[in-house]
Parts: sequence; structure tokens; C-alpha cells
Amino acid sequence: MGFRQAAVLSSVCFFLGVLFICLNVDYRLLFDLNQQAVEDGFQFYTTFYNAPPAIKAMLFGIGGVGLIGLLSKVLQWDESAMFFDGSSLAAYMFSIALYFTVTIPSAQTIVDPLPDVDTREDQIDAMRVLSASNTIAMVLLGGILALQAGQEYARRIERREMTKLAEMEKKEGSTLETKKDQ
Repeated sequence: MGFRQAAVLSSVCFFLGVLFICLNVDYRLLFDLNQQAVEDGFQFYTTFYNAPPAIKAMLFGIGGVGLIGLLSKVLQWDESAMFFDGSSLAAYMFSIALYFTVTIPSAQTIVDPLPDVDTREDQIDAMRVLSASNTIAMVLLGGILALQAGQEYARRIERREMTKLAEMEKKEGSTLETKKDQ
């Protein structure tokens, strides 16, 4: 495992950790909706939305590290990069698009609703949509981890088979030399 794969894995694992923290609130909003879950959701997402700029910069920075890691892995352009890293890049880009198109607008609706437009029901719906998008992002990031693990497994199998092939060729070469000597 090299630096590029470590950059991808560390950023994906970090975001999975953040989303697992959100899952404590999201699960109750999606499956067991009651007034206490709604109040907890409002409090949690208000705190999350009003985080200091340094926290938001850290999230974007770690996201950038993952993106740079995946792009640099794809630039190798071998079969492994095309299949495993290309699919990982597509899933990562989809999760980034999900963040910008669903998470941010939903959080704005929850925390800072438009007067005379967004009702309490709209805020609750936005919270549930945000919870669903977090769940989708978790599946995507889990898929990236599975693809990266599959890539490493395939590389190890390939290395093992290449070693066996080299040993067989070496044996065949030595048997040919002994036949020539006779």
C-alpha cells in the first residue's frame, strides 16, 4: 500500500466516522420519527451547520486529499486503475455531489428557513432527506473501501501467480540446460 492508497483510505474512513456519528440521529429520524427525535435532529444539525470555519475547512481539506489520492491512482491507467480506482472515483464524486446538492441545502432549510416559505413540516422533511443522503453516502464510501480492498487482493493474487510462473519458467529453463548437457 502506497501513499496514494493511504490518502484515499484515510479520507474515506474519516468521512465514514463522521457519518456514523450522524447515524445516531439519522436512524431515529428515518425509522422511528417522534417529537424527541425531531428535536434532537434540530439540535444536532444546527450545531453541525454552525461549526467554526476551521472545522469546515478541515472537512474540505480531507475531502481534497481523498480526491487527489484517487485521481493520482487513476493516472496509472492500468487495468486495476481503470476498474477499481475508476469505480472508486465515480463513487467518491457522487458522494461529493450528494454533499453539495442535498446536504448543504437541507442543512440551510433546517437551520435558516426562509420566512413565510419553509414551514416546520418542510424543515422536518429536509432533515429526513438529509438523513437519507447521509445513509446513501455511507453506502458509497463503504463501496469505495470494498473496491480498494478488492484491488489490493487482486494485486496480491497477481503477484503470487507471477511468482509461481517465474519459478516454473526457471525450472523449465534448468531442465532444458541439463538436457543440452547430456
